[in-house]
Amino acid sequence: MQQTHRTRVKICGITRVEDALSAAQAGADAIGLVFYAGSKRAVTALQAQAIVKAVPPFVTVVGLFVNASSTEVEKVLSEVQLDLLQFHGDESAAFCSSFGRAFIKAVRMKAGVDLDAVSQSYDQAKGLLLDAWDANSFGGTGLTFDWQKARPVAGRSRIMLAGGLTPANVAEAISTARPWAVDTSSGVELSPGIKSAALMQSFISEVQRV
Repeated sequence: MQQTHRTRVKICGITRVEDALSAAQAGADAIGLVFYAGSKRAVTALQAQAIVKAVPPFVTVVGLFVNASSTEVEKVLSEVQLDLLQFHGDESAAFCSSFGRAFIKAVRMKAGVDLDAVSQSYDQAKGLLLDAWDANSFGGTGLTFDWQKARPVAGRSRIMLAGGLTPANVAEAISTARPWAVDTSSGVELSPGIKSAALMQSFISEVQRV
């Protein structure tokens, strides 16, 4: 019997309770909360607590950090109930593993990146999240990258695809890269941090269609 794979969906950069609920109702498997002051989608611990409290069962809450100190990460963990950590900067494998929590590691797809080597280095990660490279930003740029570059490792590692994914292109991205999951933020927004319920529903419908 042929097995089919359901591509999982994460909606990142959630800043409002109503957007978290809309994402869950649309069928999102996970939502992302950004704990990085340099992001237009950053949330405070107080905002995050309200969102986490509202999220229904079986929706994973992911906390995103960018080159944070151990103290900063531990402070968030003491205040916000997170299910999964996402390290989106230049964090070492040892740092990512040091919190005793499940984590994923973002890889910004700069020219020449060796995904096999990265996968081996971060072998404790639940998976790798591939995002577009931008010299001035750590994600949320709306930029895409060559999805073909993800395909060689997608069958051996749990690859998550990010970077400029929208309702208009996510089906093509999935068909090309065959990822475990897809992650969108700016692609379903009305403005930075403000999600569109209609766009989230459209995005997830396109994922399910593939």
